[in-house]
Amino acid sequence: MRPSGRSLSQLRDIRFEPGFSKYAEGSCMVRFGGTHVLCTATIEEKAPPFLKGTGSGWITAEYGMLPRATHTRTDREAARGKQTGRTQEIQRLIGRSLRAVMDLKILGERQIRIDCDVIQADGGTRTTAITGSYVALYQALSSLVEKDILKQLPMTDQVAAVSCGIYEGHPVLDLDYAEDSTAEADANFVLTGRGGIVEIQATAEKSPFSEPDFHALLELAREGVDVLVGLQRKALGI
Repeated sequence: MRPSGRSLSQLRDIRFEPGFSKYAEGSCMVRFGGTHVLCTATIEEKAPPFLKGTGSGWITAEYGMLPRATHTRTDREAARGKQTGRTQEIQRLIGRSLRAVMDLKILGERQIRIDCDVIQADGGTRTTAITGSYVALYQALSSLVEKDILKQLPMTDQVAAVSCGIYEGHPVLDLDYAEDSTAEADANFVLTGRGGIVEIQATAEKSPFSEPDFHALLELAREGVDVLVGLQRKALGI
């Protein structure tokens, strides 16, 4: 039924390549099937001005797509002079998702900047970016512990994200572009390793979907995230 031939509850081929960038304190090339995103984490030894003197740190994110990440070329947003609303919404989502599993007091007055660059897009770029960013962030924080700058990792849980949708009347896991572009409903689930809900974005594309359908999507997302957090841990060797 699915264009890819996957079962309803089957993720795409998921691959993490931590330490991809030579210079960043943390990095990961993450691949959800044909969607490839490079995530890097940069440590800055100062907090943003609004946190100065609070003893608390911050995690922020930027997101962008390369011009030929999609079927046709898209101008760089820098060339257009401003970011689209979609870009701003996605990078805020990435930042919120990572901060949800952080103890920012333990991080102290420093900021970590996450950069997510979409090399190739085939659906689910925001969920791919969140899932890969956790790996990059973990690496960056581990470097602070290794240097004895921090006494412990300031992370309270893992976080990963996956898309689900109603495709040809069936709830399916991890939509690729062929499914996402024609789905009757689609949703993005950001969940923690322990099963906590960070954020859910769900939209009916054609007609309203039912509460049982929503619960079916949530159950699929939980199954998918369970796999993703296991793959994150394997990639990090923890």
